[in-house]
Amino acid sequence: MGGASVEIKQFNEIGFYISLDWLLLDLLVLALIFIPIELFFPKRLSQSKFHEEWKTDLIYFAIGHIFVQLTAVSIQSPATYFFGNLNMQNFHDFVQNTPFVIQLFAALIITDLFQYTAHRTFHKMPFLWRFHAVHHSIKAVDWMAGSRLHIVDILLTRSFSYLPMYLIGFSIEVFYMYVIIVSLQAVGAHANTRIPFGFLKYIIVTPQYHHWHHSDDPATYDKNFAIHFPFIDLVFGTYHLPDNQWPKSTGLSETKFPKGYLKQLFFPFKKDPAEDQEVKNPSDR
Repeated sequence: MGGASVEIKQFNEIGFYISLDWLLLDLLVLALIFIPIELFFPKRLSQSKFHEEWKTDLIYFAIGHIFVQLTAVSIQSPATYFFGNLNMQNFHDFVQNTPFVIQLFAALIITDLFQYTAHRTFHKMPFLWRFHAVHHSIKAVDWMAGSRLHIVDILLTRSFSYLPMYLIGFSIEVFYMYVIIVSLQAVGAHANTRIPFGFLKYIIVTPQYHHWHHSDDPATYDKNFAIHFPFIDLVFGTYHLPDNQWPKSTGLSETKFPKGYLKQLFFPFKKDPAEDQEVKNPSDR
């Protein structure tokens, strides 16, 4: 059965479990992996493990985790209805009979192209940038930083990346493995670690590569949009990886953001964020 024809019941049966029990397990596993890495192999030695906004990022982790899973479940129903009318069952059967590794590799490349498009759009459209700027407001980029995403950012970006999974009809096993890889990639790419990746840094997105995306130097804005594969940035002219150099600092140097989850949640909806004298409109970037 094709991915676009997977019964909604399959997702409903695990969605609640993933949102609660899996959240705690996920946090524990990631902490056991990345806290020691950042402790023993840090890139920025002066960066505290418990910086001033770590509690806020923990809230983002919990809420973001739930919304990622809810997006996968909620978009499945309309995707099944729409794509189910395209009579693609034969194509889905062909995809299903393809070896798992080939399916997974194809899924990662295709979804990365979709995410690249969504990511770049969030940077280029002023209104969408307001939401994505919440993510770029991070000054202490670490393994928790990847979780600081506005719910609008999560819903739109994840929906856009899940759609090709349903359309092409990848197996449910590939779908689950994709979710796991994306989660690990999001954490790993933001990790504060100097671990060398050698030639792999030209093949997959590494901390050095993605930290340049968070650079607060205007000369390097809007670079490295890819989630998994740097060659996508290379193709579209947004690639930036200067040898073994790292950005001197990260964040939005020209924009002050409010502190706390709720303030950051409502901040992008303000008609004119600049009305707050302490906060500059990120759309003016």
